[in-house]
Amino acid sequence: MGKILKSGKFWLVFVLTAPLLLVGCSSLFVDFDSHFTSDEYVARATTPAPGIDSLSYLHRGDADGQRVIFVHGTPGDAAAWYDMLKAAPAGYEFLSVDRPGFGQTLPDKAMVSLDGQAAALEPLLHPKNGRKPILVGHSLGGPVVVAAAAKYPDLIGGIVVVAGALDPDLEDVMFIQYVGDVPPFSWLLAAPMRHMNRELIGLEDELRILAPKLADIHVPVTIIHGTRDDLVPYANVAYMEKMFTGTSPKLVTLEGQNHFLPWNSAGVIVSAVTDMASSGAGDGALPESQNAR
Repeated sequence: MGKILKSGKFWLVFVLTAPLLLVGCSSLFVDFDSHFTSDEYVARATTPAPGIDSLSYLHRGDADGQRVIFVHGTPGDAAAWYDMLKAAPAGYEFLSVDRPGFGQTLPDKAMVSLDGQAAALEPLLHPKNGRKPILVGHSLGGPVVVAAAAKYPDLIGGIVVVAGALDPDLEDVMFIQYVGDVPPFSWLLAAPMRHMNRELIGLEDELRILAPKLADIHVPVTIIHGTRDDLVPYANVAYMEKMFTGTSPKLVTLEGQNHFLPWNSAGVIVSAVTDMASSGAGDGALPESQNAR
């Protein structure tokens, strides 16, 4: 029991599903969406996408520059990467998507399938000026960008996995999550919380489906992970290093850092992207240091 109480994931799930135990409390109906549309720095756009009605995303930067697509975790939305987009370096076009079930992407329905989420990104993946996009995924967004690299090997220049949950053996669903996934309890949760819960319940099975595809990924891969991540354990790194046999992933270990790297280590993430791009990722040439083993 002590181990469970010390688990960051336990407290995250508890806080987000506590309304199930507080019938009658006004917090049952809190809307966790940011509803951010756009401002003078960041614009919003939508595009039709496979498997959904429309994919909504934020963008900023050079429309003719190297495209970088950021994918948030669960729950969340495109605005999670707002500060990153606002600081887009010259020569880059930064995009941040609302994953299916979150933000302004439609329909407002959970999509558990990693392959389906990867397919939803397809309209944004086509090369621009001869350069393929780099994808950056945080937390559950990590396996989404990995799935995209496996599904569209000719459209993606490289991927950066930030605190990514890839090892199915490290996924552990708690009983209260199953309770929260069925009516009437699921009705008491705001939509983003319902969708988060459904994604997490299905994640282990989805990661097992994804596992054999990791060896077929040959684009450059950078892994960024904190050693004190209580939500997605650092042990995921060993799994990724073992499974990415078609490329030699670059590892950036952040000693003492937690799970929330887009907010506390944004500079590290941007440097990983620009280093990957300057090494030729996306232009059709695989950097020498990341040739297949």
